[in-house]
Parts: sequence; C-alpha cells; structure tokens
Amino acid sequence: MRDLTSTEEFHELAANSPVVFMFTAGWCPDCRVIDPIMPEVESTFSDYTFVSVNRDAFLDLCIEKDIYGIPSFLAYANGSESGRLVSKDRKTQEEIEAFLSNLSK
Repeated sequence: MRDLTSTEEFHELAANSPVVFMFTAGWCPDCRVIDPIMPEVESTFSDYTFVSVNRDAFLDLCIEKDIYGIPSFLAYANGSESGRLVSKDRKTQEEIEAFLSNLSK
C-alpha cells in the first residue's frame, strides 16, 4: 500500500480512479493489527488503488472528511465517495472485505 504524499494527491486520486484510503497512525494498535492482512485484501480487491493516509500528517484532511476514528476506510469511484467504514473500532478482515464487496464502482 502506498502512502499519501499530499492533500492534492488525495483529491486527484479521489477524482480519477477507484481508490480506497486507509486512515491510520503509527501509534494506533488497532491499525497495526490489520496491517498484516491488508496485502491479501489489496490482492482480492485489485480493482482499487489502496492508499495509506497518516492521520497525524493529514489532520486537516481527516477533519474535512469527518474521519475521527482510526483505522478507517474511505472509498471513491467516478469522482464521488462510494463508501466509508469509519469508526474507532478494530476492524476484522471479514468486515473490511464485506465493506469493499458492497462498494459501487
């Protein structure tokens, strides 16, 4: 999973490709729990570009997008938000895959 480098990159990706942003932070234990499963999730849902967003580096973007808990996922397709799995709760692989399966492309 690649790391987001700028707010401009966020908006460009959201406007132009099916993308899933994973909001995370190095200090977040629930984020570290799902890190090992994410390569398999990315492989299963290869139609999407997966991008890691460091919550601490992009706090203003998190506020703009109402992301107040991590780990959280925000998906875009055709320039519009297509789904969100946003909460402070730990996510399981099954929950993440169910979320991604229900996205409209």
